[in-house]
Order: sequence, then structure tokens, then C-alpha cells
Amino acid sequence: MTKWEYATVPLLSHATKAILDSWGEDGWELVTVQPGPNPENSVAYMKREVQ
Repeated sequence: MTKWEYATVPLLSHATKAILDSWGEDGWELVTVQPGPNPENSVAYMKREVQ
């Protein structure tokens, strides 16, 4: 059975692509993005397979 680990990542509106690219390079897959505590920020939910 596949086992996953999860992370929540704050996204800054001016650096979203760079943040997601960085996490992607480390093997994380984006699951969803939800609104954050203020309009300037969102929160990304990421997952990756546990090795």
C-alpha cells in the first residue's frame, strides 16, 4: 500500500510559482490551493510518497 506524507505551504501572491517549483523539485505534488488568512496569501496542500 502506498504511504503518503503531507505538508501545508503558505503561498505569497508575488512568489507562488517559485514556491511551488521549489517544493516540486523536492518531490512534492500539489493537491489543492485554498484561501489563506488574508487576501494576499493562499495555502497549498502538498503530498509525496513516503520512501
